[in-house]
Amino acid sequence: MAPKIELVETIFEEIKNAKKVLSNIVHTTNLIQSRTFSEYTKGEVFLKLENLQKTGSFKIRGAYYKIKKLLYETKKSGVIEDFKKKGVVAASAGNHAQGVAYAAMLSGVKSKIVMPVWVTSSKYLATKAYKGEVILKNKIGEPIEKMDAAIKEAQRISEDDGAVYIHPFNDKDVIAGQGTIGLEIVSQLKEEGIKPDAVVVPVGGGGLISGISIALKRILGNSVKVYGVESDQFPCMLKARESKITSEGIRAGVRFPMESGTTIADGIAVESPGDLTHEIVNERRFVDELVVVSDDEIAMAMFHLLERSKTLVEGAGAASLAAILSRKINVKGKKVVAVISGGNVNPFILSRIVRRELTRDGRLVRICGRIWDIPGELNRVISIIASHGTNIVDIKCERYDPNIAPKDVEVEIALEILEKGIVESILKDLKERNFRFRELHLRPC
Repeated sequence: MAPKIELVETIFEEIKNAKKVLSNIVHTTNLIQSRTFSEYTKGEVFLKLENLQKTGSFKIRGAYYKIKKLLYETKKSGVIEDFKKKGVVAASAGNHAQGVAYAAMLSGVKSKIVMPVWVTSSKYLATKAYKGEVILKNKIGEPIEKMDAAIKEAQRISEDDGAVYIHPFNDKDVIAGQGTIGLEIVSQLKEEGIKPDAVVVPVGGGGLISGISIALKRILGNSVKVYGVESDQFPCMLKARESKITSEGIRAGVRFPMESGTTIADGIAVESPGDLTHEIVNERRFVDELVVVSDDEIAMAMFHLLERSKTLVEGAGAASLAAILSRKINVKGKKVVAVISGGNVNPFILSRIVRRELTRDGRLVRICGRIWDIPGELNRVISIIASHGTNIVDIKCERYDPNIAPKDVEVEIALEILEKGIVESILKDLKERNFRFRELHLRPC
């Protein structure tokens, strides 16, 4: 049997073993059908909610299984106490950091987590709460989106201190842990008498989709299609496939230049796949197709998940649904599972996305006009708006712009709109009472 086939078989056996090891550690996360998304796409859309997993993402699966394997191996060789003392080290800006720190804490193993200085406070504090020793690292002048300095520091700690470096995706044990999601999807749908036509998975370095695709293809064969979704700013796996580069080329250090290096899907912002994940995803073709989505499409999916499914999801976690809703993947008449991989969203980004999407949808509107700067004038405007049953969200007044007459004040009013047509009625009433207001189109509040 060819070595590549042996590799896949080995990982599949590890996935089944990981399922047993993780049974009392991780949640078997819910797999729910979304009526809203099903109606919109004319398919049957199911959501695998790994955002509800411990630490807020799927990463705990691979991290815990890797550490458990290390404990078993060091116990067998008689150096388990030395391993626990030296511990493990990882480099991450978020989910992998929390997964490793939490898994190490559960296992009684010391952990050091190197994070870039631009990490969000919520992810930094969560990692510290899991008893991980957090080290902030960033090279002066290095673009803030890069992880190079943090990764190099983690590797230095591993070499100098003897801590075991846990790679976020290019490790067969980590891949096996993530692959347990594939087993759960098959089992949960089988209980409902359903066989999936497609499973859609976010892709960064490829660890998640490698494990899931092996599990699915080994159980269901080619009757199930596996789609990977990358950010259009970080399509490293797609570029590797299109360039027909080999895993040997990846090991030799081939990189794929990215467009801008910025995305709200920071969890899949990876510049190069691993040689192992590339071999599984591209050379073995366990993944049928790779597509890319924009930040606009991801933001819209995040908003709809929050509003329609009452589900809080981070950018990377929403990429799979973004590909479905934007019709990058045609699911009409098919049973499709979108893996929602994580929910550790930056609350400041989330706030901006909600306001932005409400504005785009015409439910949060600004109107602007100039009124006389005299007592009672603004109250007259507010009364007219109130007569339409419309809520005022915010009011801003500008008096000091040189382009505004000394006796005038420019007023911007943010309105919460229940249905279309109300804004036109408000503007018409204001005009009839000699107020000149206009709508500020697509201007986020």
